[in-house]
Amino acid sequence: MIGMIALAGIIVRNSILLVDFINLEVARGVPFQEAVIGSSAVRAKPIILTALAALLGALFILDDPIFNGLAISLLFGILVSTLLTLVVIPVLYYAVRRQRLERADG
Repeated sequence: MIGMIALAGIIVRNSILLVDFINLEVARGVPFQEAVIGSSAVRAKPIILTALAALLGALFILDDPIFNGLAISLLFGILVSTLLTLVVIPVLYYAVRRQRLERADG
């Protein structure tokens, strides 16, 4: 349960920052599609660095017999959540927002 809370905090924080960055770019006048692509590229480094820091922290508890399961779930969860944050969140946000923009225009 502790691992799920930690992973949820990391992925939600990264996702919110990514979506906020996209919205800031759109507010600056960048076309929506370019804002999604550019924001994902710009935010990739901080997201990966956050994931690496969490991975390193989980590596230290990997040898502990009591917290071994937590460390394994954190390691794989961080890898998957980082992939989801960098790929799935921008794609879903683009799809949802594009549909809203098309309905507003049409």
